Amino acid sequence: MTDETRRFAGLGSALAAIAAGAVVMLLPRPDALPPEAHRLGALFVICLVLWATEAMPLAATSLLALALQPIFSVAPLSVALTTFISPVFFFVVAMFCLAHAFTSSGLSRRFALALLARAGTDPRRVLFAIMAGTAISSTVISDVPCTAIFMAIALPLLDKLGLERGQSNFAKAVMMGIPIAAFIGGVGTPAGSAINVLGLNFLEEYGKVRVSFLAWMAIGVPMVLVLIPIAWWSLLRFFPPELPAIGEAGDVGREREALGPMRPVEIKVLAVFGTMFTFWILSTWVRAFDVALVSILGAVALFLPGMKIFTWKEVERATGWDVLLVIGAVSSLGAASVKTGLAKAVVDLSLGGIGGGSVFGIVAVIAAFTVVIHLVLTIGPVIVAVLVPPIVLLATATGHNPALFALPVVFTASCAFLLPLDAVLLVTYSKGYYRMLDLFRPGLIISVAWIFLMATLMTLLGPWLGFF
Repeated sequence: MTDETRRFAGLGSALAAIAAGAVVMLLPRPDALPPEAHRLGALFVICLVLWATEAMPLAATSLLALALQPIFSVAPLSVALTTFISPVFFFVVAMFCLAHAFTSSGLSRRFALALLARAGTDPRRVLFAIMAGTAISSTVISDVPCTAIFMAIALPLLDKLGLERGQSNFAKAVMMGIPIAAFIGGVGTPAGSAINVLGLNFLEEYGKVRVSFLAWMAIGVPMVLVLIPIAWWSLLRFFPPELPAIGEAGDVGREREALGPMRPVEIKVLAVFGTMFTFWILSTWVRAFDVALVSILGAVALFLPGMKIFTWKEVERATGWDVLLVIGAVSSLGAASVKTGLAKAVVDLSLGGIGGGSVFGIVAVIAAFTVVIHLVLTIGPVIVAVLVPPIVLLATATGHNPALFALPVVFTASCAFLLPLDAVLLVTYSKGYYRMLDLFRPGLIISVAWIFLMATLMTLLGPWLGFF
């Protein structure tokens, strides 16, 4: 796409956003819907179209979401800014620091090479090792940097093997397997993704329900353990490797030897992370050890005198500031949707009849609904902001524990396997090793398995965890 074509596409998307907002404003307003909720609906549509089409940078649309609230008479700017900043915002900053510590110290590369060395020369085992390593790392590192780390390790291997872009089954499986594994691993712990912490924050704020670190892991870890083999099998089913063995090209022994013993900087990062993880676990019993608070303190510890891990300038360059602004914007819009009554109206319209079903049925419907929504709203935090606050209100109104309705949304907001539209998938898609529709067949199997597993785990573990 040329620059001129890109400009015209962006202009067309911006005009489409304005037109969509105007259509919402011109629609008859139901009597039960307050005028400010109607206006917020138009604002939401404008921002969602701009986010989905990226007619403007994500960060710019996020700032626009703030500015339009007083213009549309939804909320004063002071209120919009107050709800913009939340613990999730600073959690994301802290996790960018931790992710950069893992990469800059070489710890992430050491871990990945150790797994690959044990995989041998069988391409199937190599694929599993790459996916397992990505998933494990993604339980505590955000999905995008985790995907970038393992892609950087996989690309030289694919180049050495001389695999043709868009033709090699093994290359397709590897380049799809990395972001898929990052998504799956990201639900293993609350710290695995900003989506998780944002959803838990909404659940506690609007539903007055606190889900502990271990309670989340009781569902998240089994999901990772089951879904990674399913995803691996699905990729092999549709893209069987054309190579009988990887041979010398896949030998990572020399690279491991070149790393030598663990350096002091790696030990320091590992010590900080180990301490953070310990306090995350302790937060199950000690409420003062909030996940975001522990993450912030861990990030600060990386800069203590004598640590010499990295500089703040390095972190500034490695931080996804657009992600931070999107998190802030969706937090602000989510708060406005609850206050104006828009949230309740949306969920009553779309999911209002599910309250009387079985636990398995309720969770399955909510999870499936979230998977479908992800095709339109490609940004996980936006999905959480749109669905979690109103669905918490629906659960309360129907006499259910809000966690029963909200957790399937939060978990499944990371289930984006049908088309490579999410930023995590675009990291590897941009390299040209697979086509957009290549992902659909294995992605459909993984999505169905995700929905079924989510419903099963909530049904079996929900009573034990106090969710119903």
